[in-house]
Amino acid sequence: MSLTPLATARKAALDALRPAPPTRVPLLESLGRFLAQDVVASRSLPGCPVSAMDGYAVRAEETSGSNRDRPARLRVVDTIYAGHLPSRSLQPGEASRIFTGAPLPDGANAIVRQEATVVPGEGLVDVCVSVPPNKDIRPTGEDLLAGTPLLRAGQRIDASMLGVLASMGDTHVLVRPLPRVAVLATGDELVPPGAPALPHQVYESNLILVAALAREAGALVVAQERARDDDEVLRSALRRLAADAEVLVTTGGASVGDKDRVKSLLAELGASFLVDGVALKPGKPVAVARLGTTTVVVLPGNPGAATVAFDQLARPLLLRYQGVSEERQRVRVRLDDGRHKQAGFTYLISGTLETREDGQVWARIRSQGAGQHLQNIGAEGYAVLPPGRADFAPGDEVDFERFDRPRFLPVEP
Repeated sequence: MSLTPLATARKAALDALRPAPPTRVPLLESLGRFLAQDVVASRSLPGCPVSAMDGYAVRAEETSGSNRDRPARLRVVDTIYAGHLPSRSLQPGEASRIFTGAPLPDGANAIVRQEATVVPGEGLVDVCVSVPPNKDIRPTGEDLLAGTPLLRAGQRIDASMLGVLASMGDTHVLVRPLPRVAVLATGDELVPPGAPALPHQVYESNLILVAALAREAGALVVAQERARDDDEVLRSALRRLAADAEVLVTTGGASVGDKDRVKSLLAELGASFLVDGVALKPGKPVAVARLGTTTVVVLPGNPGAATVAFDQLARPLLLRYQGVSEERQRVRVRLDDGRHKQAGFTYLISGTLETREDGQVWARIRSQGAGQHLQNIGAEGYAVLPPGRADFAPGDEVDFERFDRPRFLPVEP
């Protein structure tokens, strides 16, 4: 079987799914989804000059030279609360009682904090400090001005962004729909968790693993099923699950064994393959096909291989449906252990980063295996061992692809 280079395979696979048309959803429903358009501030925050403190709105010049021994006595003519307008403008010799967030009355140009005043009698206030103009006033647009670019298409919506959108008066936001994903695990050896398992049997972990990976990529998981290695059972499951999902992800039955029938059955059902086998380890048997209007990603059954293959081919597809591509940070690191590999393959080896006393960053790479689970727990990313080279010695420099803080960029429909 001719294997496709990883970069070529990813590019070909992305042709299997186009970004979905945008839709408006209520703000809270958009949490974790991707903006489908740029957002510009529709109003200034604050919308007018407001008090930053509880105290008194005054004319700053009337407090000049004031102190505890010689306070400036002013007449209190109004009380202004947040959300209420002043009842009148401020004239010489007057002050307005004001609370945090309340709008400034005309004629006032400073706030005197409550603790810097004394109330000598009803309707009077003694100002015991000298305040400069604009003291403790939040001017119009201090947070942002109307018309300011606020958010960009492709950003993943978080709680802070929702707060800003709500502060603009928005109730809905334009995002792209979530891809509907069905997961099918195959194999006679599989036993559902919670049931008794004999030593030669395997608890089915890929259903939860792949469903969780799909959710991490923003997908809506609509079905999870397991099927034994029987052509009729598999054929029926493939046809049924594909009918109700944008993406069907299968695990197991992807290689060349007698019972590895998933690819053959997909072909019988009329699927066209965009990718069939990738020069990638772990994850070599991965395939991407189109079955009617559904994209099918065929993953190997070993969980370590399934995780890498999903990350490199299925995850980009699911993100593309949501209108974005993912750009991970890559750093140059030194390997803490040597490796021998097949020269024509890209190897992705999970690991963690360590900055040593000399400032150099090293990758602590882990024992790897296609059937292993633990290698990915706590991993910070992949050490990328590129094709064209077979041997890597301890201390050799390679790229390290980090999982944390990726950038999401909008893609063209």
